[in-house]
Order: sequence, then C-alpha cells, then structure tokens
Amino acid sequence: MQIKVENNKAWFLVLPVFLIVAFSAIIPLMTVVNYSVQDIFDPYTRYFVGTEWFKQVMLDSRLHEALLRQFLYSFTILAIEVPLGICVALMMPTKGRGASLALILVAIPLLIPWNVVGTIWQIFGRADIGLFGAFMSSIGVDYNYASDPTDAWLTVVLMDVWHWTPLIALLCYSGLRAIPEVYYQAARIDQASRWAVFRYIQLPKLTNVLIIGVLLRFMDSFMIYTEPFVLTGGGPGNSTTFLSQSLVQQAIGQFDLGPAAAFSLVYFLIILLVCWVFYTTIMNMQKDK
Repeated sequence: MQIKVENNKAWFLVLPVFLIVAFSAIIPLMTVVNYSVQDIFDPYTRYFVGTEWFKQVMLDSRLHEALLRQFLYSFTILAIEVPLGICVALMMPTKGRGASLALILVAIPLLIPWNVVGTIWQIFGRADIGLFGAFMSSIGVDYNYASDPTDAWLTVVLMDVWHWTPLIALLCYSGLRAIPEVYYQAARIDQASRWAVFRYIQLPKLTNVLIIGVLLRFMDSFMIYTEPFVLTGGGPGNSTTFLSQSLVQQAIGQFDLGPAAAFSLVYFLIILLVCWVFYTTIMNMQKDK
C-alpha cells in the first residue's frame, strides 16, 4: 500500500498574501473597533464609552432610512442586471472577429473610472445639453434628476445598469464558452427548442458563475458612493443618499469618529450577513436540483 505524503511547504507560497491582507485589512479593522468604543475629542483626548455609539447608531432614523434605500437599490439593480447580462451574453457571437469586437465593446463601460461615469451621466441627463435629457423632453416627459427624487433615483439605477451589466455579461459569456459542444450536439439530435437548451443546459452550467456575479454586484452596489455623489450629491433631499454617503458625512463632514466607526462596523456586518444568506440560499437551491 502506497502512503501519500503531503508537502505542506506549499503554504509558504501564500504566506506573503496573508501578511499583506493582515497589514491592509486586519490592522485598519482593529483601529476602527478601537474608535467605535471611544469618544474622541482630539488626537490626545479620548474617553471609553463602551457600546454607547452602537446604541446610538442602531436607534438612528437616518440609518434606518438609508439602509432601506440601500436594500431597495441593490435588489433593484440585481433584478435588472442579472437577466440583462445573461441575455447580452447569449446574443454575443462566439467565433470570428465579431466575438473579439463584441468583447471589447461590452467591456468599455467597465474601464471607465467611477467618478467619470458620474460626470458622464450628469451631462447625459441634462435637458439642455444631454442626449438623454433632451430625448425625454422631446417625447413630452418632464424629466429633471436634479429636482425630482423619482427621476434622480431612476437615473442612478440606469447609470449603474449601464456601467455594471457588462460584468455580468462577461462572466456569463465565459461560462457559456466553457460548456462542452457535446451538450449542444445532443440537444440538436433530440430537436430541443432554444428555450429547452437554455433551461436544461446553459442555465444549470451558469449557476456557479452567477453566484460569483450576484455576490460581486451585491457587495459593490451596497458600497456605492462615487457615482451617485458625483451625479446628484445624494439629493434631491436624501433620495439618493445611501449608507456609504451617510457614513462619509458623519466621519468627515461632522468629524464624529466614534459613531462613524460604530456605523462602519454595523455596515460591514450587514454586508457579510446578506452575502452569507445569498450564498447559502443559492447553494441550497443548487443541491435541491
């Protein structure tokens, strides 16, 4: 009987990664935890307050409103971007120069910096010089994202869909390309319809890719800050003020480091909890199949 010997020296290859993560993530996290239990007046004057800031944050009505707004926004864009990304991936060519051109065109929005995306849509949505705003005015729609909360909300959602649907499309495209040709050959022999091919061949093979895409998009949408800040500044009113912007206003605008640190920890735990729920639910659905 041959005994298999494991070589644990391979762990030394990933040791630098653990050290970098510890330096760039764990140490700042511990600093935030330290701030969250103190009342800081200046760099040399601080008092221990225990869980006082956490109680204040949990009872803050602005946090509750921003949290509800954040969940609504995240689930809205997921409901749009995931099906739309799948449709785009299915329509993209798989062979020839057209495939390379399609990949380049689809990936262009992902290459644009976040602040530039906000600036583009800030101009694009104006009725006087923007194409989208002028188009809405030409069809008789009173559109003004700077003064109407509904228009501002829809513009932010549309901007995110334009910016990040290509990510879902590219992930799904790579998943579709990984499906062996024999599956399609069997489907053609059985004279399966296009819907049947998608339902029983393509969609099951895309499950793992979609898990990654949904988790990435949820985490990113739940931390969105730059695009709506550049586009609307969080307004009109608080209609597009999400959790990240509320946190920045508290930490930098008001310089309430203690409450802001507690706020950021609650924020982090919410993202972690929802991602865990997403992951376990999708995995359980996959096992049931």
